[in-house]
Amino acid sequence: MKRFARLFREIDGSTKTTVKVAALASYFQDAPDDDRLWTIALFSGRRPKRAITTTRLREWAAEKAGLPLWLLEECYPAVGDLAETIALLLPEPDAALDLSLTEWINRLRDLAQQPEETRKAIILDAWDKLDTTERFLFNKLITGGFRIGVSQKLMTRALSQATGKPEAELAHRLMGNWSPDDTNWHDLIESEDGSTDDSRPYPFYLAYALEDEPDALGSPEDWHAEWKWDGIRGQLILRGGEQYLWSRGEELITDTFPEFSRAKDFVPEGTVLDGEILVWNDGPEPFNALQKRLGRKTVSRKMLSDLPVVLYAYDLLELAGDDMRQRPLEDRRAKLATLFDQLPEEAPLRLSPRLPFAEWDELGDIRKTARDNRAEGLMLKRNDSPYLAGRKKGDWWKWKLAPLTIDAVMIYAQSGSGRRANLFTDFTFAVWNGNDLVPFTKAYSGLSDEEFRKITAWVRKNTQQRFGPVRQVTPEHVFEIAFEGIHASPRHKSGVALRFPRISRWRQDKPLQEANTLDDLKEMLAIYG
Repeated sequence: MKRFARLFREIDGSTKTTVKVAALASYFQDAPDDDRLWTIALFSGRRPKRAITTTRLREWAAEKAGLPLWLLEECYPAVGDLAETIALLLPEPDAALDLSLTEWINRLRDLAQQPEETRKAIILDAWDKLDTTERFLFNKLITGGFRIGVSQKLMTRALSQATGKPEAELAHRLMGNWSPDDTNWHDLIESEDGSTDDSRPYPFYLAYALEDEPDALGSPEDWHAEWKWDGIRGQLILRGGEQYLWSRGEELITDTFPEFSRAKDFVPEGTVLDGEILVWNDGPEPFNALQKRLGRKTVSRKMLSDLPVVLYAYDLLELAGDDMRQRPLEDRRAKLATLFDQLPEEAPLRLSPRLPFAEWDELGDIRKTARDNRAEGLMLKRNDSPYLAGRKKGDWWKWKLAPLTIDAVMIYAQSGSGRRANLFTDFTFAVWNGNDLVPFTKAYSGLSDEEFRKITAWVRKNTQQRFGPVRQVTPEHVFEIAFEGIHASPRHKSGVALRFPRISRWRQDKPLQEANTLDDLKEMLAIYG
């Protein structure tokens, strides 16, 4: 744990990417294999299951520190992180125990089988033998909330420096449904064939947002354009006689969408498709239709009938077991089109069509019709581009429509978390319905730190009531709320729900009575819902 704590201090103590990469690379060169493997797992979101509830952890920490529980609770918002709060409040350790990261993780995982008194004794004993940084990391492992600001891209770069293997290869090796329980450092990182798992997806290629007009991209004839669909990104894999479906968040969602089990009947073995999962009823349905399918372990026959899904494919990553990613996009698309020409109509697959255009102005006119086509905007891809890993600037761009906006009144405020735990950053907004304000959405991002400080000072002086962490405030301030879509929702008092709402700006120039109305929202719903 001491080696891992030293790594954390080096990473946390600098904002420079080069320093973080160097620290990680050095760690990956010198640490024991099992610790290296667990470090990769932790930094890629593969955390051990929570061993202790945070309620018990708070109680035991207050007892160990000789503090009333209410005082620990008051300290927590000031620090912004429970693991750090506890680490800072505990008394100095009375001994030292130099166990490895893996040994501490195994101790925590064994706690699940122990009675509560035994678990408490083990946690208190560990706190007695760890310094402040080690306690902080230990507490993070207990709560299962392990995030310390290391992206997978940064970690892959460090691994490449430590092992000499290409970043793209390592990014692929780290994809999929592996854990330290079913693999080891050699098989995952060092073996000659690190991609023997038939279910393993490829790293997704991500586009940058195009902020300006596309004229600067060069000749239109060098570019491929298609709709940016409003579904969820997925990779459909046909290998070893089985089919696997992965989301962009590296979640295996095969069972959530059983329609794709039929893909084995239509698609050749050794094929990997990249595309968008959409509800399809004589055309793509809005995202809120797909939302009803997400997160379900089982899907009823009625839902399969009412909300059938398709994969709208736009890239071919593997064909007959051959990795196609380094071939130009136009070659991959040509083979994808040939493959789809052979599919019967009942296959749960569609080919995302190319949008032909000769001039950028012509494409701009096409983009204006995106919402009419159930799309968020356009994707622009250079014809000769390979399929890369992660977000790379230059070859793939997303040219989205400007968001929808509405002016709303803030009526509730709640503190944030982390470094913003002492600020009010989470707000509930309302629109007018006659003389009443009807809440319709929550939003928390979009303001500068200075604006958050100003609104926090105002909230503290203008609180009408408190409901736990939530404060009802005097209706006074108008904010412009941006969002990507709107749909009917009987669960909300307003009858509508927004997609990706966020604060666009604080309308300090706008009086309260000039905020939008519920009728305005319903008019938007009629047009865009």
